[in-house]
Amino acid sequence: MEKKAKIYAGSGKKQNDTWFKASLNFEELVKHVQEFNGKKFVKVNINVGKADKYGKDVSITIDDWKPASNNAVNAAPVNTTQVSNSVDSLPF
Repeated sequence: MEKKAKIYAGSGKKQNDTWFKASLNFEELVKHVQEFNGKKFVKVNINVGKADKYGKDVSITIDDWKPASNNAVNAAPVNTTQVSNSVDSLPF
């Protein structure tokens, strides 16, 4: 599998165990907007590591993972209109 280059969308600093401060690059985020159930969102990965030369130890990248096109999710939908609610139609 080929490794893609990371798309950086922001950085920040860990304040304590439960609090991170970060700045996001809106121009980069808007390029990766997805829609689901009528709502728009951007998937990101947030990584905490060693501080860079600016003291930033939080890195935010775009999560651009997509499932393989031959995945079982792409299988033909089951036709549920043929299922009967009658007890006589049960296979056992």
